[in-house]
This record gives sequence, C-alpha cells and structure tokens, in this order.
Amino acid sequence: MPATMKKLLDRLILAWHERAVALKAVSFALIGVVNFAVDFGVFLLAYFYLALPIIISNFIAWIVAVSGSYVMNSLITFAAESGRQLRLKDYLTFVTSQTGGLVANTAVVFIASYFIPVLLGKLIAIGASFLVNFYLSHSVVFRGNGTTNSR
Repeated sequence: MPATMKKLLDRLILAWHERAVALKAVSFALIGVVNFAVDFGVFLLAYFYLALPIIISNFIAWIVAVSGSYVMNSLITFAAESGRQLRLKDYLTFVTSQTGGLVANTAVVFIASYFIPVLLGKLIAIGASFLVNFYLSHSVVFRGNGTTNSR
C-alpha cells in the first residue's frame, strides 16, 4: 500500500474512533437534505414559473443549493476547521469539490441504469455523490490548520 494511502487510512481510522467523522457525516447529510429541497424548489421556480430552459434552471438551482451548502457546512459541520469564516477561496474549492459529486452521481446512475432500475440506480448514485462530496469537503475544502481536527 502506498505511503499516502496508508496515511489516509490511518487518519480515517483515528477519526472513526473519535467519532468526529461520523458526526460530521450526519451533519453533512442533514444539510444535504435541506439543500435537496432548495435545489428542487429553485429548479421548479426557474423551470415552471420563469419558463427558463431545463439546463439553465438546473444550473441556477445547483448554484443556489451549493452556495447554501457551503455556508451551512462552514458554520455547522466544519465550523472548527473553517473557524466559522466564509472565504471566497474556500467557496470556490467547495463548488469545485461538489462538481466532483455531480459527476460521480451522473456516472453512477448512467452505468447502473444498464443493470438495475433507474430509480434504484439514482439512490445508489446519491450515496456515491454523498461519499465523494463529504470526502472532498472533509479532506480538501475544510482541512483546518492542523490544530482543530484529528490530523
């Protein structure tokens, strides 16, 4: 096993024992539920009320939801790592990391649709994007300064 992979595994094991990652994952998931509702509501408003094209409506909804997610995760889930501060650099990194989840979600549901019903594939895809989004948020966006997290 490469040294960086072993180091990551050791950090995850330590965090699991401290339950920090598990609690953060729950908080991240609850914020995700709120953002799902925001995303869906903004999409419905843009698409049905404003009659915007579906792709534009979806993009607007995603931007609003990912922005809300950044704010809530900075102030709640990763408060210790962010110092409850909102920073443009962190926001842009968060948006980029969430794009990784969007790509994972799309790829999983597309591939799964060849083997299982689409709705089941979508549920699996939501789980896959959650894991990607949480990992990237925890490991890249909200790394902390080394004194506030388990590293």
